[in-house]
Amino acid sequence: MRGLHADTGYLLYRLGLRSGQLFNSFLQESGLRLRHYALLRFLATTPGALQRELSASLGYDPSAIVGLVDDLEKLGFAERRPAPDDRRSRIIVLTEGGRAFLRDTDEAGQRVTNELVGPLDADEREQLHTLLQRVAESGLG
Repeated sequence: MRGLHADTGYLLYRLGLRSGQLFNSFLQESGLRLRHYALLRFLATTPGALQRELSASLGYDPSAIVGLVDDLEKLGFAERRPAPDDRRSRIIVLTEGGRAFLRDTDEAGQRVTNELVGPLDADEREQLHTLLQRVAESGLG
């Protein structure tokens, strides 16, 4: 019988837990959690998105998106605006305050990543990232 660490899925799960713990720890002072951070990072790559698009892209329940956006709006990091093609719909847009927060957290985020992949050299880190990105693109939607 194989040992627990022979199961790649379990290792990914454990690394995901550890990653979440580290990111939540570094975000703790801001009052945000990893889910907020992921939403901000996503918004940084788009001119705006409908809440249902955010839900599908991030894999979060639609009701969770509402609360996350509410939190980010209160902090001035995101705002709801009328959608350009349908004034009844609202898109979520990253504000300049949100961009500044992300710039301020870039170094801390990199430290978290470095702690997670510390045993790997630069080439191995790049290879791991490439492989995880390929898996994520085909398996996470």
